[in-house]
Amino acid sequence: MKTNAQSLSQRDDYTPSVFTRFLWWLSTAEQELIRDCTIDRNRYAITGIAVMGTWLFATLAWTYFFSTVISSVTMAILLGIFMGLLILGIDRALIKGITSANKRKAAPILFRLILALTIGTFMAQPALLYLFNKEIHVQISLDNEHRKMAKQQELDSLYANDIAQLQQQKNNIQQQLNLKYKEVAASRDAFIAETDGTGGSGKIGLKDIARAKQNEYEKLDASYVQMNGAKQPMLNNIDNALHAINVTEQKEMQSFNTLMNDGFLTRTQALHNLIKNNAAAQFRYYLLIVILVLIELMPVIAKSLLPDGTYDEKVRLKEIMEKQVAETNIQHEGRLKELYNDMAYEQDSEFIRDFFNEARNERKQKMLERLQRWKETDNGSFDKLWESLKKDVLTRQEN
Repeated sequence: MKTNAQSLSQRDDYTPSVFTRFLWWLSTAEQELIRDCTIDRNRYAITGIAVMGTWLFATLAWTYFFSTVISSVTMAILLGIFMGLLILGIDRALIKGITSANKRKAAPILFRLILALTIGTFMAQPALLYLFNKEIHVQISLDNEHRKMAKQQELDSLYANDIAQLQQQKNNIQQQLNLKYKEVAASRDAFIAETDGTGGSGKIGLKDIARAKQNEYEKLDASYVQMNGAKQPMLNNIDNALHAINVTEQKEMQSFNTLMNDGFLTRTQALHNLIKNNAAAQFRYYLLIVILVLIELMPVIAKSLLPDGTYDEKVRLKEIMEKQVAETNIQHEGRLKELYNDMAYEQDSEFIRDFFNEARNERKQKMLERLQRWKETDNGSFDKLWESLKKDVLTRQEN
């Protein structure tokens, strides 16, 4: 009977699915290393599922949050996806930083927990607003009524001094008119009583005393008419000023009413007031906060609780090996550069020596020719000749 002999290194031909590779990517596992780690495959797939759950929850929560502050549904979805990817990047960075070396250290874990708690607490708000949506809208209507009452009291307090002064002026004028009218009424009653014999002298008819009282009544009545004519425009002005203040208050209240909305902050305040005044809602609120925060903490908790396996050891050894190889490569590269520089120095030195040796006779010949021309022409100083030779024949030092 024939049997197929197979080496141990070729027996495990495990091929992960696309979804499994995606979960490994979410859990920041290196596929080249974890492929051969039988036990850690499932561990990191579990961590990847936790990261995916947090990612989806963050996307939905942020999408709902943006839907409360902008009117475009498409823009809210796009911004929600963007923030979900941002949270995904933060979560991957958090779990990538948890290694076997620092998993038991308090400071790194505490920092990651604080960051995750902060993000989770904020992400819990949109979810709670969605869950308590009906109750929150009832609370918003109550809160808005309280805001309107407070605004009305604020306006009344703002214009109270002006209204009091105008009302005091109106009362003073009205009192003056009332007093004057009482004098006219008393004079009229005295005149009537004098003419019908029910008062005064007791004589019936329009006698001298009655005529005197009639004249006094007519004078008082004319004075009242004159005073009323003078005071009435003042009363009209005061009434117009009071009406203007009332119209201003109504316009400000209408403008304030248009600002009433159900935005994110308004809903958050309504949620706060709802749980403050409702014990049942308060208990469920804090219970949901804990659950939703735990959703954000799932990747960190999963990575911290799962034990270290062969993958972590491979990562540690692989990193050590890469550091050693990198250090060795850098040392080799440095030595090659030194060798290159040494060889270049030797060959360049030899080349320069040959160059100067070959140019020795030509330079001397050129010098002799210049001296001969200078002797024959005798049209320049020796210093000029020297300067010309320095420029054309002598070498210049390298900087």
